[in-house]
Amino acid sequence: MSGGTMLYGGDEIGALVFDPGHHSLRVGYAQEDSPKAEIPSVVGIGQASQAPDTNLDPETKTDNNVTPGNSDSRKFYVDTNYVNVPRSHMEVQTYMKDGMIDNWELFEKVIDYAYANVIQSEPEYHPVLFSEASWNVRNNREKLTELMFEKYNVPAFFLVKNAVLAAFSSGRATALVVDSGATHTSAVPVHEGYVLSQAVVKSPLGGDFLSRQCRQHLEKHGIDLSPVYKIASKDVVKERDNARCTLRKLPENLTQSWQNYMLQLMMQDFQMNVLQVLENPYDERVAAQIPTVHYEFPNGYHQDFASERFKIAESLFDNAMLGAGQLASTSVGMCDADVRLSLFGSVVVTGGNTLLQGFPERLNRDLQLRAPSNTRLKMISANGSVERRFGAWIGGSILASIGTFQQMWISSQEYEEAGKSQVERKCP
Repeated sequence: MSGGTMLYGGDEIGALVFDPGHHSLRVGYAQEDSPKAEIPSVVGIGQASQAPDTNLDPETKTDNNVTPGNSDSRKFYVDTNYVNVPRSHMEVQTYMKDGMIDNWELFEKVIDYAYANVIQSEPEYHPVLFSEASWNVRNNREKLTELMFEKYNVPAFFLVKNAVLAAFSSGRATALVVDSGATHTSAVPVHEGYVLSQAVVKSPLGGDFLSRQCRQHLEKHGIDLSPVYKIASKDVVKERDNARCTLRKLPENLTQSWQNYMLQLMMQDFQMNVLQVLENPYDERVAAQIPTVHYEFPNGYHQDFASERFKIAESLFDNAMLGAGQLASTSVGMCDADVRLSLFGSVVVTGGNTLLQGFPERLNRDLQLRAPSNTRLKMISANGSVERRFGAWIGGSILASIGTFQQMWISSQEYEEAGKSQVERKCP
């Protein structure tokens, strides 16, 4: 059996890699360099007894994404094209909590969708590698193992800490992985492919925190935050002039959870295009000298943003306890003295929130100030946004296709013999 593939009836079949996060679930084949799909980590839950659905797939005229509930009268909408459509009474819910899978029913809907629409192949043909948070609990790990073998009948399964995978994707077995995603930023020391769990530190400052800051700032300045779905057409206006747009006729009873979700998507776009992290702590004079950034809102209103774009981003770093540099140095300080140098020597930056312009540079500066004077500090942050957003997924893709990894899988046979507790024994 060559890397990541299993022989099945004489055909080679590739392993699948799933990397669940708070922003999205990344899924694809091992050995590929990026995931095949990125599915938002939320599910729309609507009422099945609605009027005929007008939001059909334009080509097939079917709503091919609705998973009918069993006996209940709910419909589930998965993936951007379905969740982002305004529908009466559709609530939006995530299945993740604190970096772990929390709502298993919704999670299964997304996995069903991934097999049917992304992989388009039967689960029993593909070994599956899943990433997990470094603080995942035993109960959760066993539940996932059981689900994959019992419901999906996978031939083999493996679970790996996402920090270990992010380190692998940068070619390191030992690294300090600083991962800043949607809901939190964490610093996880990895030594020889194992997480040093006593030194994992995390803070609730991530992309969603910044989105809230952006929203507060814009609302305070009276900027109308009408998301795209409300706008039918807009006129060109001069900078800072009031927007002139025609609103779209929308279904009644749009839920608050859905509207909040759409507003959050809009804020994410704003923060990725406008915010920037200064290399040194925020200073009004320095910020004032940097060129402004122009941004147009969905309703056509547009203006330049100056120093406030640095001020908002600064909140990821200036917190005495929870700033990213502080987290990283605290984590290294909790490790044995003999591994500290090698951790400072490879700091891997990963997670979608680290794509904020200037994030790695600022982290580098903050760590330099906190590291002992004789330390050789090396930051490893992939230049491409794909590599940084999908660090853990790419590491999984590499790992599952290495020849020596093939005897590590928990096979369905082992599962049948020893049950779900195998995961604690075989997956560190």
